[in-house]
Amino acid sequence: MKKVITYGTFDLFHEGHFRLLKRAKELGDWLIVGVTTQNYDDSRGKLNVQQSLMERIENIKQSGLADEIIIEEYEGQKINDILKYNIDIFAIGSDWLGKFDYLREFCKVVYLDRTKGVSSTQLRAEGNGIIKLGIVGYGRIATRFIRESKYVSGINVEGVFGLNEESLKDFVNKHELDFYTLDYDKFIDKLDAVYIATPHLTHYHYIKEALTKGRHVICEKPMVLSSVEAEELYTLAQKNNCILLEAIKTAYSPGFIRLISVAKSGLIGTIKNIDVTFTKLVEGNIRELDINKAGGSVTELASYPLLSIVKLLGQQIDDIEFYSYFDSERSIDLFTKMNIKYKEAIATAKVGLGVKSEGDLIISGTKGYVYVPSPWWKTEYFEVRYENSNNNKKYYYKFEEDGLRYELAEFVSLINKNQNQTYKLTPAESVEIIKIIEMFLAGQKVNKI
Repeated sequence: MKKVITYGTFDLFHEGHFRLLKRAKELGDWLIVGVTTQNYDDSRGKLNVQQSLMERIENIKQSGLADEIIIEEYEGQKINDILKYNIDIFAIGSDWLGKFDYLREFCKVVYLDRTKGVSSTQLRAEGNGIIKLGIVGYGRIATRFIRESKYVSGINVEGVFGLNEESLKDFVNKHELDFYTLDYDKFIDKLDAVYIATPHLTHYHYIKEALTKGRHVICEKPMVLSSVEAEELYTLAQKNNCILLEAIKTAYSPGFIRLISVAKSGLIGTIKNIDVTFTKLVEGNIRELDINKAGGSVTELASYPLLSIVKLLGQQIDDIEFYSYFDSERSIDLFTKMNIKYKEAIATAKVGLGVKSEGDLIISGTKGYVYVPSPWWKTEYFEVRYENSNNNKKYYYKFEEDGLRYELAEFVSLINKNQNQTYKLTPAESVEIIKIIEMFLAGQKVNKI
């Protein structure tokens, strides 16, 4: 008897799951299906699982394809199960290609190609709840987004829109998507939601067109470069009962959310100063260094440190001064320091694409301070420190891979709950961050060094 084993969460069971199990079963005589527990899903960064373990097990039973169902509870269990059940073939979807090659020591590993065309016609079955999402753009961030989307239940990436047909074909084939198109209207018509991952200056048009057609939108930061446009788009989203979310991933990560709560809880007294830095060194003819594509340190990176400042000190800013080191040939800032004055507090944010500095965050209060080491924007650890170090407190949180799953999970949750905004990044906070970037682009109080 040839035994086959496969694993999955199998949340919101749909035709795609059914076909994968059917193909796995055809590989042998006996199919064992491992269903992951909520705790294991949490530990591996799987977010937004909507059904209980028993409901998901029942999904598998109802399919009639599993000869045996087991529960996956911990990292490394697959090896033990393969040995325990004398497995001949381990089968898994091809979107995990290469991930489980280590199991070849114990059995044959087969990656099953995704069945194209299933998602757009069958995932939206009554009661299914799967959101059909398309990607605008096919660059680096779009590739990372697809990889991260596998960890968010309740959404399926269907297709991609762009302006270069050859690049679109390559992207669709690489990621086994259902379709591509150069026609934005046709693209939107096939979907429930869109993720926009194109250069900054294109965002406004793509967002507005999608919202006008009643589609939910998640857009890379900065969402737009005009506060007037930002306010217009948030108003349009509300009018059309759509979700519009700016994808500043840090805002939605567990560690950062807890950091904000701890810092504002009174543990360090009243916050009087914030020092925050985000720099990375880049070179070459790339978008980040192209003035015609709104390149530069502020447009590329400032959303992150400004997020921390606005979340902690609010939106009532009294004054801002910018100090920038410019590349004279490219006409972009390679490093900018922002001094931001509030009525009763001050903050300094530093961003750079051509100057490197320590990427930490320090929140200073009247009783103590919070220290977040680099890279603070991937908040995994922070420490509350006092004059008496015996009273210091340490906090640890997992930040999974690129972190894009956190913003996507929040997006899905808002859609499912029919909530038009989240406390994690409100429209007002988003607009304030954009307003500061807009001031810099307008040359207001910019001192070149």
